[in-house]
Amino acid sequence: MRVHSLLLNCVLILSVMLPTNAFPASVLAGAGSSAASLVYGSWAQAYADIGGTSIRYDPVGSSAGLARIKEGSVDFGASDVVPDDRQNPGATLVVFPTMVTGAVPVVNLPLPDQVAVRLDGAALADIFLGRIARWNAPRLAALNPGVSLPDLPILRVVRSDGSGTTHNFSDYLSKVSDEWRSRYGVASKFDWAGEVMRAKGSGEMARLVAATRGAIGYVDFSYVVDRGLRGVQLRNREGRFVGASAEAFAAALAASAWPATGEFSSSLTDMPGARSWPLTMGTFVLLERRSREPARARQVVDFFTWAFLHGDELVARGAFVRLPDRVQAKAYRALTSVVDVQGNPVGFGGLAAVR
Repeated sequence: MRVHSLLLNCVLILSVMLPTNAFPASVLAGAGSSAASLVYGSWAQAYADIGGTSIRYDPVGSSAGLARIKEGSVDFGASDVVPDDRQNPGATLVVFPTMVTGAVPVVNLPLPDQVAVRLDGAALADIFLGRIARWNAPRLAALNPGVSLPDLPILRVVRSDGSGTTHNFSDYLSKVSDEWRSRYGVASKFDWAGEVMRAKGSGEMARLVAATRGAIGYVDFSYVVDRGLRGVQLRNREGRFVGASAEAFAAALAASAWPATGEFSSSLTDMPGARSWPLTMGTFVLLERRSREPARARQVVDFFTWAFLHGDELVARGAFVRLPDRVQAKAYRALTSVVDVQGNPVGFGGLAAVR
């Protein structure tokens, strides 16, 4: 597989080695996952620095990203969830992953920096169900021996918009809590019961948690790193308490079906393995399969091809995890499947030949 990937990269390098003045001057528009906005922003800046097409990315949430690409108001959408058959009837959208990351419960508590708050899945579900209301509740104290948890009310911060992070968060809670599964299930947006603080986007979620003593929310790991938030440790399927990290996401990814099969629609939450982070998730790009604006679609293909070729460095810089070789090969093939309304591939000849 490694040999195949190296050969594939050679073909792709030939496809994108253009002089800088060959890039069109138009601005491409993307929208969707707020979790992935930091890395897409850094990719766009790095691409512009080498003379690539300018890209404007709007972190409006996964649901809005799907809606915008379907209505044709952006050049690409981004989501932390693979659209199902109802959302992508007839496979009119091309979907491919770009990286792997993780959702992280974050708290604002008056504790020493070196103290890591520990939670298990059942307690996390009960907190967001409103069943555990104070930080010094006996169940939380039992999970944190030797830690003097404060006598503060738990203030839940939730997403008000349709969010892929919420989808993956609820997917995990549905696996570890029967009550959560029966009451809420898995969705990108909820009508939350009780008193909650609502945030639009990961950035607003991070801001509210950081500003509110006693708060708990959930954000992508990149926001934990970028904003200096206090992430909790979670007990994984093996009974080990682990912290969020690129290594823990990679462990969960390795335990999934993704590396062996190249299939990427299955959930990465609650994977086995002593080091696995329970809230690992992928993030994805959505493109029109039959582009109404092939010249712009070609620029999008160029950008993501370039991003894959430089992905190891750029993804690691953003605390994300690169795709396994088999998955990356499928992502390349997905790029080649974008065509114009007559069915002609929009990519370069060298790229279009790789199927």
